[in-house]
Amino acid sequence: MSETVSDFLVQRLHDWGIRRIYGYPGDGINGIMGALQRAEERMEFVQVRHEEMAAFMACGHAKWTGEVGVCLATSGPGAIHLLNGLYDAKLDHQPVVAIVGQQARAALGGSYQQEVDLTTLFKDVASEYVQMATEPSQMRHVVDRALRIAQAKRTVTCIIVPNDLQNEPAEEPPREHGTIHSGIGYSRPEVVPRDDDLRRAAEVLNAGERVAILVGQGALAATGEVVETADVLGAGVAKALLGKAAVPDDLPFVTGSIGLLGTRPSWELMTGCDTLLMVGTSFPYSEFLPEEGQARRAAFRSTSTPRGSASATRPRSTWSVTAPPRCERCGRTWNARQAAPGESRSMRTSTTGGRCWRSGRCRTPIRSTRSASSGSCRSVFPTAAS
Repeated sequence: MSETVSDFLVQRLHDWGIRRIYGYPGDGINGIMGALQRAEERMEFVQVRHEEMAAFMACGHAKWTGEVGVCLATSGPGAIHLLNGLYDAKLDHQPVVAIVGQQARAALGGSYQQEVDLTTLFKDVASEYVQMATEPSQMRHVVDRALRIAQAKRTVTCIIVPNDLQNEPAEEPPREHGTIHSGIGYSRPEVVPRDDDLRRAAEVLNAGERVAILVGQGALAATGEVVETADVLGAGVAKALLGKAAVPDDLPFVTGSIGLLGTRPSWELMTGCDTLLMVGTSFPYSEFLPEEGQARRAAFRSTSTPRGSASATRPRSTWSVTAPPRCERCGRTWNARQAAPGESRSMRTSTTGGRCWRSGRCRTPIRSTRSASSGSCRSVFPTAAS
């Protein structure tokens, strides 16, 4: 049997590193289901009880593994059921690709049974990329772009495949005008602030006496940097819900969650600070943050989600970064200072909510560290990406 468009679709996903698809069968995706059965040794299909669960599970897969989550549903009502889980992925900035069926191309526009304008339906949740394939040779770049954009933007993308196209013979795009020849693979760029911005960050934080840090999911890959910065600054660390795993709860200066289900130490941390550093979070509840005018504010935002970062804080300074930093010049921006005699950071505990600030004994200016063997600098300032 010659390779079909559906076989090519499954193989292309495999070439991108996808090994699992969450979905629910339907006659609008029979061709793809047949390809999955033929590729069962290479691609696992997890059949769910409902399409909505397929989207939620794909989102959970992305959160847990760091990979792109993929979900599959049939046309019409099956595709509609995906939306709730896909919005969860979009709003939590997780890379998920939705693959849905559609009625035969010849019937489109004729109000055929269960015909839904899926391109319009998914235009919001998959606003960065939603495309219906209409030619076999188109499938290559549609799959490549959907996966690459999902990773680059950390968002939802959507591929629509009419059911008659699924069983047509697969074709590579010809080498002629009007065709696209895409490739496989994506490498996330690393971004660091400019030297001037880093100096401004140091000035803001070094000027504070009672520093609080709030971390979100953008700090998940920067645990070491967050812990070391908190230690240097004598700061307490509160965590937004999606940043709960960014730093361990058993550290003495971690006050736990913040917000509607937050802890009293986190509340005291925010109401008592004079400087707030937000890392990789778009925490929305301003009533749980310091009142305007109370604290200097600085935010490190993710390069992938700059629009939502620190939206409730009106920070004095905001920088785009990726995490963790691996640029030697970052370390050269800080003024190295030693702790004054008698300073102690052991006074900070999660039960005091930063009470050591009032004693003035646990404050150490931010500094750089230098390796004696290599001579290289590394910053103890945390940076993060969502």
